[in-house]
Amino acid sequence: MGSPFNLILLRHGQSVYNRERRFTGWADVPLSPEGEAEARRAGRLLLAGDLEFDIAFTSLLKRAIKTHWIVSEEMDLEWVSVVKAWELNERHYGALQGRTKEEVAAEVGEDQVRLWRRGYLERPPPLDYDDPRHPRFDGRYRDLPPDRLPSAESLADVSDRVVPFWEDEIGPEIRSGRRVLVVSHGNTLRALVKYLEGISDDGIAAVEIPTGVPLVYHLGPDLRPRSRRILSGGEVEGV
Repeated sequence: MGSPFNLILLRHGQSVYNRERRFTGWADVPLSPEGEAEARRAGRLLLAGDLEFDIAFTSLLKRAIKTHWIVSEEMDLEWVSVVKAWELNERHYGALQGRTKEEVAAEVGEDQVRLWRRGYLERPPPLDYDDPRHPRFDGRYRDLPPDRLPSAESLADVSDRVVPFWEDEIGPEIRSGRRVLVVSHGNTLRALVKYLEGISDDGIAAVEIPTGVPLVYHLGPDLRPRSRRILSGGEVEGV
């Protein structure tokens, strides 16, 4: 059995928007067939590494939820408790959601797209408050105060919701000795990795979180990483 301070972070498998190179954000799109295969590979890698979990956390978006289902099935852990939380949703890409990166770059230039994608403080153009895609029209967020629902987010904004959720919900589970799996999204996990590893605002721009590849942390009693490893392609890579 692994350390009681094991944490597994997993970005969902490839979605149909990932495949089409579209900004996704809070758009609730499904996994592609390749994304489902990535989730199965992730489950098998975790099983082979004896990396079971006692509780799982996901976002409220189906690509993360389905990835968790598939991983649990591969590991025969369907019975394990799961917490679904909007705080683990992907970064809200505002009015860019659904548009291809190439289409947007043709309008505003590659440099601006790079800032929107990788800058820590840069927010994309917001959704109009009356846009039917705004999360205030989505039933899964009906219990949230309107001022908590984003129209667009920077990575710093994502950190502002992810870090408190880590401290209030995920961290206490790890401290209690439970092994935790978090299935979430690229920017959400980048925000969490930035916090855990103390990465600078500029340095986080270079951090990539690939789809369907487990990132395994061994944490100390202070919940800071003592080591981490990537499970990829059937091999364990130290990082």
